[in-house]
Amino acid sequence: MGIKAKQVAGVTTLVVVVVAATSAYHLATLVRLNFEETASRGQMLAQAIFQRAKEVAAQSATDPYEALRTDGGIRSMIESSTANWPSVTYVAIVNKDGIAIAHNIVSLEGTPLAKQEDFTPLSVGKSSEQFQAVYSDKILEISLPFVDEHDRDFGEIRVGVTTTLVRSDVKKALRATAGAIIAALIVASVVAMLLSQWMLRPIHVIQSGLSRLGRGELDVKLDLEEQEFRDLGSSFDAISAQLSALGRGARPDQPPGELRPGSATDLESVMDNLEDAVALFSPRGEVIFCNKAMDALQPRALDTLPADHPLKQVVERTLAGRKSQGPVSISGLDPSDTAERLLVTHVIEDTGGRFLGAMLVARNIGYLSQVQSTLNYSRKLAALGRLMAGVAHEVKNPLNAMTIHLELLKQKLARQPAIVASVAADPGFASPPDVTKHVDIIGKEIRRLDEVLNGFLKFARPDELKLQPVSLPSLISDIQTSVGPEASRRNIAMRVECPESLPEINADPGMLSQALLNLALNACQAMPDGGTLKLSCRTAPRRRVEVDIEDSGIGIPPEHLGRIFDLYFTTKEKGSGIGLSMVYRIVQLHDGEVEVQSTPGRGTRFRLTFPQA
Repeated sequence: MGIKAKQVAGVTTLVVVVVAATSAYHLATLVRLNFEETASRGQMLAQAIFQRAKEVAAQSATDPYEALRTDGGIRSMIESSTANWPSVTYVAIVNKDGIAIAHNIVSLEGTPLAKQEDFTPLSVGKSSEQFQAVYSDKILEISLPFVDEHDRDFGEIRVGVTTTLVRSDVKKALRATAGAIIAALIVASVVAMLLSQWMLRPIHVIQSGLSRLGRGELDVKLDLEEQEFRDLGSSFDAISAQLSALGRGARPDQPPGELRPGSATDLESVMDNLEDAVALFSPRGEVIFCNKAMDALQPRALDTLPADHPLKQVVERTLAGRKSQGPVSISGLDPSDTAERLLVTHVIEDTGGRFLGAMLVARNIGYLSQVQSTLNYSRKLAALGRLMAGVAHEVKNPLNAMTIHLELLKQKLARQPAIVASVAADPGFASPPDVTKHVDIIGKEIRRLDEVLNGFLKFARPDELKLQPVSLPSLISDIQTSVGPEASRRNIAMRVECPESLPEINADPGMLSQALLNLALNACQAMPDGGTLKLSCRTAPRRRVEVDIEDSGIGIPPEHLGRIFDLYFTTKEKGSGIGLSMVYRIVQLHDGEVEVQSTPGRGTRFRLTFPQA
């Protein structure tokens, strides 16, 4: 995970944990208050019934239990309590033997009433025990001993309570808590992303500054407003200023602005890739810079060259007369070099017209001739390709006509058995089944030839490129989804290593997907006994991106490795020989490169390289 992802995950997790903890505390408080309220109501009800029952028992001279059962006041309190308080399930007065004397359900009077778990200790117990009781279906009791002022034990008053209403309140609170957690998650994610973007800005600024320094820019300064990064920005600016001073520094005896040895470091990355040989000279004739192509001509030994040497003459004339020279055609600058070259020198001046030095350019005419020959050959190949595509197109028309008339012939043979039978009487004529067989063979060969022509036309005239920035991780994910069923059927494990931070490439999504899918399916077919298919992407030098399709299959024999991209070359029993040719053509159209490494018995790796968008 990157720093941004870690920060977003950390902030989001912290917010969700805080909201969840607060919600849990709220739920525990809600349950505790409900339990305390239920216990208080039950005790108040039991106490009211006890006061009335004590008076009735004191007034009864014969049978106090009968008086309790028939007393209208007690009956009214027992029956109204269950109606007014939904959490109360029953109210009863039982004797010392547990027999119900008075009960809100009249049919249970005179029957034993089982003792239930006491609710009072639970109302002041632990939150875990209260939550467990909420989601249980047990009936709990609040009981009060029934003893009069003469210490006569008449039994006890029992109030049965249930936690159903508490459970309903908890469910409502849980729904509200879930909504709060989801809302907090969304808000925290958005805020964390904005916060991370703001906090990571200094890192992006530093990265941009380092990239500019790496490209050779001078006097690079960082725009860091944050107090914590201000010292780092000052240090970076100081280093950049030192590099700038070194890049523009001059000797004490050197006039301002004059080219000097070692000042062309920032030109090397460009000029080393030129086909032309290029060298820079100071007004004193010192070699300031030369690219790789010029190194072979040894311009640094200009003082040791003979006076009549072409290089020395053209450079000295330019420095002495301060005028451009050439072009001069020469050949054989040294015994090992027989190429023909054009020498040209250019005067270098600043904006004020002050002479700064000279530039020598040696162009290899032989190389240009080779390039011209290659271009002419490419034009001929292109013309031949257009001609062959036209021929293939013209051949398809007769093939279509042959297919139509062959089908008509088959229909007539099937509809006119009498004619077939009369012709079959000829000893030299084949029987009807043989005729049908021959017709089928002709049709099969026509279809095969049509497929070959379609493949040739597709190769010779590919679809028009529709280039756009393409994200390789997304494209590789689609390839993994498409190849997944085939890999599972062949017991092949797929591995994908394609970081989301990979730069985009400039490509046609459809054509590139076709090439990668073709290579992935070929890899699966090369592993008949199962194996591993690995799809990986990475950045490469020179602003390029590499894509690897690697398998652990049977490999490619060395004698076939140089021909796998040839059109119609195949080692498969039912292969067309077009797939890899199309892959190579698609990579070429994208200005890419393809490399193949294969070891028989150990596997094959195709590496495709594309320029970044």
